[in-house]
Amino acid sequence: MTAVREVMTEQLVTVEPSTSVAAAVTVMGIQRVGAVLVMEDARLEGIFTERDLVRALSYDIGAASQPVGQWMTRDPVTVGPEASVERALEIMLAGHFRHLPVTEGESLVGIVSIRDLSRATLRE
Repeated sequence: MTAVREVMTEQLVTVEPSTSVAAAVTVMGIQRVGAVLVMEDARLEGIFTERDLVRALSYDIGAASQPVGQWMTRDPVTVGPEASVERALEIMLAGHFRHLPVTEGESLVGIVSIRDLSRATLRE
């Protein structure tokens, strides 16, 4: 059984809660990722995804200039690095999301996407 540690990404793309939505989306585009982790003083505060962008702009066309902290998903569900790929996939499907931060204790150690988990499942 494959563990999340084996398929997660350790290169974290992060922004601060005060970062504008436009700047966060620019980072996402440059880094070619669908989500950024929102960090404050090395603590995971939230996650901002493509879906959050759509939600923000659908509610307020001026959201691009607002802080990402206003639109992020706060206190996201996380998974440990030793969790199985199957367990992580169950969590994501039940929660209807595509990105899952990976934490070990209080430390953020990675992120896994539904694409990462799908690839691992196909290899097994």
